[in-house]
Amino acid sequence: MNQHPPVFKKWLISIRPFALPASTMPVIFGTLLAVVYGGYTFRPGLFLLALAGMVILHSAANLLSDVHDFNKGLDREPTPVSGGVVRGYITTRQAKRASILLFIAGAITGFILTWFSGIWLLVIGIGGLFVGVFYTTEKRMALKYNGLGDFAVFLNFGILGSLGSWYVQAQTLSWIPVVWTIPMATLVIAILHANNWRDIQSDKKGEIRTVASSLGDRKSMLYYGFLIFGPFIMVLIFTLIPKFLLPHLPAMPLTFLITLLALPVAIKLWKIARRRHNPVHPMEFIILDGATSRLNLQFGILCTLALLLNLFLHGFIQ
Repeated sequence: MNQHPPVFKKWLISIRPFALPASTMPVIFGTLLAVVYGGYTFRPGLFLLALAGMVILHSAANLLSDVHDFNKGLDREPTPVSGGVVRGYITTRQAKRASILLFIAGAITGFILTWFSGIWLLVIGIGGLFVGVFYTTEKRMALKYNGLGDFAVFLNFGILGSLGSWYVQAQTLSWIPVVWTIPMATLVIAILHANNWRDIQSDKKGEIRTVASSLGDRKSMLYYGFLIFGPFIMVLIFTLIPKFLLPHLPAMPLTFLITLLALPVAIKLWKIARRRHNPVHPMEFIILDGATSRLNLQFGILCTLALLLNLFLHGFIQ
């Protein structure tokens, strides 16, 4: 009896859809920030194209990462959040071909967006494409294998995604989508770190240097704590400090304090991280990256709601 899922589901699993919110939320946030906060006209067609482009490029990067990790003897044991290569649903050759096609499709999408938006989007897009392609490649050049994976996802699935989507709507650059996306981008790092923390031993055997393998188990726990709690502190800083101490700087609307509703989820993840050697459920630390991605999604949704709530309150007051 064939235990494999249908072909469509095989490929859906292969692009690891649970991780896609990490890339799509900055696009949604940056777009809404340009329209609601910046006051620029909403361009729905370009928004949808930017969202599709980010999904395509993220999927391409996931597939390529799986290929290189598998070929290097890493991630050979399937987990609930593994892709199709590790599970044996698709071959590394199929995954590599698919990633190339997706990178080409993503590049074409970027050129179309540049045509309608401006040349600076091409610069942002080339930067993102470079990070995506070289995230996992030959060991000497791979960002992931040389301690730069955290910085890479911070850029691609945080800063560049938000800035690029702002630019698509506004056709001008701004530091606001860069700074205000840092809390969300920090949680994207937390997803990757949870994965690398789990894989410290296998990465060391494969001579792969990640931030987690460099820090070791104990310091990785402290780093993870910073990554999941830091965004809440950043929101407090970005909302309260400019408002009360540095009035010449734009302050995040106070509605962003709604993100504190996600704090109990972060506390729950912290408890899982602390009891990693004696878990309540055998898989809870193994799938910590997937659980962290849900925190990132909830935090991103709350940031989006904060912008909409601020718009509503301003309209109500006026």
